[in-house]
Formats: sequence, structure tokens, C-alpha cells
Amino acid sequence: MDQSDRYANLNLTEQQLIEGGRHVLVAYVMKPKEGFGNYLQTAAHFAAESSTGTNVEVSTTDDFTRGVDALVYEIDEAKQIMKIAYPIELFDRNVIDGRAMIASFLTLTIGNNQGMGDVEYGKMHDFYVPPAYLKLFDGPSTTIKDLWRVLGRPVVNGGFIVGTIIKPKLGLRPQPFANACYDFWLGGDFIKNDEPQGNQVFAPFKETVRAVNDAMIRAQDKTGEAKLFSFNITADDHYEMVARGEYILETFGENADHIAFLVDGYVAGPAAITTARRRFPKQYLHYHRAGHGAVTSPNSKRGYSAFVLSKMARLQGASGIHTGTMGYGKMEGEAADKAMAYMITEDSADGPFYHQEWLGMNPTTPIISGGMNALRMPGFFTNLGHSNLIMTAGGGAFGHIDGGAAGARSLRQAEQCWKSGADPVEFAKDHHEFARAFESFPHDADALFPHWRAKLGTKAA
Repeated sequence: MDQSDRYANLNLTEQQLIEGGRHVLVAYVMKPKEGFGNYLQTAAHFAAESSTGTNVEVSTTDDFTRGVDALVYEIDEAKQIMKIAYPIELFDRNVIDGRAMIASFLTLTIGNNQGMGDVEYGKMHDFYVPPAYLKLFDGPSTTIKDLWRVLGRPVVNGGFIVGTIIKPKLGLRPQPFANACYDFWLGGDFIKNDEPQGNQVFAPFKETVRAVNDAMIRAQDKTGEAKLFSFNITADDHYEMVARGEYILETFGENADHIAFLVDGYVAGPAAITTARRRFPKQYLHYHRAGHGAVTSPNSKRGYSAFVLSKMARLQGASGIHTGTMGYGKMEGEAADKAMAYMITEDSADGPFYHQEWLGMNPTTPIISGGMNALRMPGFFTNLGHSNLIMTAGGGAFGHIDGGAAGARSLRQAEQCWKSGADPVEFAKDHHEFARAFESFPHDADALFPHWRAKLGTKAA
């Protein structure tokens, strides 16, 4: 059935819709399935299924219902681009406080339309939120400024937070895990649970929490510096998440503000993020995106992009989210992904299709992980243009030839190298841990600095 007369209006302009302030705009890459309607007909059916319609006319539709139809307002068949305007009245709101929810946004924008028989694929690449809807989202309550404050740094441009993930990601008992934390903290700032770590039978949660607390106290006493840890509190059950969070805070006591809460936001969903954001508003909320590649990968033609995931995370209230390494690490990504980092940190930013004004909503920190080490970092910082972020280098720290503490120092020295504008090989001559990173990661060293062996000589030995 051709629904383009009702669910499409190509006379609408994007500027009109933005100035009107009553629509969420969404840009998709969509391909109709061969043998069905033309591009506009399929786009209109997509909009209908995403809002007030179905595949037949129904007798219960009235004039008011037609007023909240989602509308296709722009198409580019050659580029497979489709843009849809969703009236903000369509989206579900909390009974308790009238606030908006990402669950409703996703239910409409990538709900049933992902399984439509006439759509080969449809993937969301960007969206725009008008001020009237933006103000209904929580946004972050805690930011990187709060971590800088704990570390005793300036709260503006406080710089690089040197972090790691204890490896192996599973298999360590509580005390060996805590010992590895202590070792890294002698040179670094921040440690996070890897996403599968929780309450395994060989590493009971409460025992691990107590051991890490002891390691933090000892490391702080030894170094005279504050240390940070991000605990995974992800669970299917709201009450389980709250119980884990409360036990952690009770155990750490006066160091409670040194603790972030990690939530696997993709696999556990928006409800888990909002539970942590609202129940523990003073804790840094660390959004881990494990599993997101199932829909965000460039190889996936359905779902939404990593850019969209990050933008939604800021709306939900994530203090930080993993944004990948922008092509500098082991995971999928490219240097242009820095647009994602700017979208979640700046108050005014351009996405692939839409400009977004955040109207003072707190920023979300880019958290960088996935195959990074000291040698890759100067190029990464050059591409991004700043170092106000958290990096969690697992192998990049514990793969250092001299151990985790030396690995942490090499990461910190890499930022110093970039800030000074120095040639990395020359810089290494006077910075031992950075120099030893060349010997620790020779494959990267050969690729990035082909003549490093001759120039460094015994400095890297």
C-alpha cells in the first residue's frame, strides 16, 4: 500500500522543522527490498511503522492521530539517504516525573521498522533533538571535572587520566587481581573492571571489593597521590545493581568519590544506565558499550552507528563512554571518528547530518581503549587535538617489558611527548619508560618509527 500521501512531505525543509522545534529529526541509510514499492513509498511505510501507521487503513484513526504522524521530509535515492521527522509528542514520558526516555526513542526510531518485509536495510546515522525534548533528558550529573578534582588537578583542561584494565580479563582470584591494581597504581591513575568481571565463583564480588580497597589505600599511601577505580555493577536486576553499588561505597568510605560505576549500557540497556545515573548521581557513570558492534559496525546495515550510540549516552547521563581509538588501536574505527568525541564533549557540535546545540548539558568523556600503547598515543592526540580524556590501556600497560607501573609511566610520558611537540624517538632518549615501550611493542615501533633501533640504541634496552 502506498502511504506516501500521508507519511511523506517533501515540501518541508529541515530549517523549518528545526525552527519549529517540535520534531526529532533522524537520518537513515535505507535500501528498499527489490520487488516492492519505489524509494519514497518504502520510506513512507518505514515512517508509518515507526509512528502511527501500519500496513492497512484502520477505522480507529482520527484527525488528532494524523497530526502526530512521522513524516519523511527528505530523500536521496542515489545515496540511500532518508530523513524522517518525529513529533516529540510521540515519545513516551515517565509517569513519575515527566522525563524522556531513550527506550521510547529507540522503540520508535529502530523498532519494528528493522524487520519490515519491504526494507533490505535501514540504519540510523544521526539524529537531532530540539530544545523542548532535550530538556527532558537527565544528562550527566558527574563529569571528568569531578575526577580531576579528586586527582588534585585543575578542573579545566585537567588532562590525560592514565588508566588500564587488569588482564587477564577473567581468571584472576581477588588477591592477585588487587596486587595487579596496586602495581599499576604506582604509576597510573585509573583502573576499570573489564566488562565480564563481576561475581564469578572464583572471584567473589565482595572479597574483590575489599581487596581492591586495601590496594587503593596502600597505593595512595605509597605514592601520595589519589587513585581511581571503576567497578562493574551491571546486572539484569535493578536491585542487584543497587546492592553492588551500595556495598562498594560502604567499603570505600572516605574514598567513595574515587569510585566510578561501570555499566554495560548496550547489553543491559537504557534501564541499567538510568538506574545507575539516578540512584548514584554523585558517582562517575562509566558507560561500557560491550556488544555494540552487533549493530554499530560499518559492516552492519541495520540498527544505528557508534556515533548515535555515543550521542544517546550523553542524553541518558553517562559521564564517560568508550568511543574507540579512532583507527589508532585494534578495534574498528577511523580518525574521522573524532566527530563522535566532539559531539559528546562540546556544547555545540556537528554530526554527519545534523548540528546539535546541547544548551549547557554536561559533557560525556571519551574513554579510549582497545590496543593502545604509548607509541600510538602521540598520533592519537594529534588527531583529536586534546588529551582531556581517560585511556584504559590493558596490554599497553601490562605488556610493557618492565611491568604495569612502568607501562603507566610510559603512557603518561607519551602525553608529555605530544604536548611538547617533540619527535617521539628523540623524546624517548631522555624518558626511560617511554623508550622501553619501543622494545615492548616492536611491531608498532617498526611500523610507526622505522629507524628507531639505530637512533635509540641502548636507550631502549
